[in-house]
Amino acid sequence: MAMNAFWRWLRGRAASSRPPCEITRARQLIAAIDAGGIPLDPRRIVRIAEDLGLEVSRKEPTSTTIARIRAAVGRCAAD
Repeated sequence: MAMNAFWRWLRGRAASSRPPCEITRARQLIAAIDAGGIPLDPRRIVRIAEDLGLEVSRKEPTSTTIARIRAAVGRCAAD
């Protein structure tokens, strides 16, 4: 019986350790920025934008990329 409980616990732990989907990561980023956070790693922002399917130029300012991510999150919320 104890072994079955262990396997259930292990499966539950594996399910909860999955990385968040791209839209969840984008929403977390926008929420952090709205709460007054300053994004320190522009590569992370570019990665989130690319995961959302946005094409990002390396010369594009971070503020523009954040605005595009915000628009993409808004479109997802409208669906």
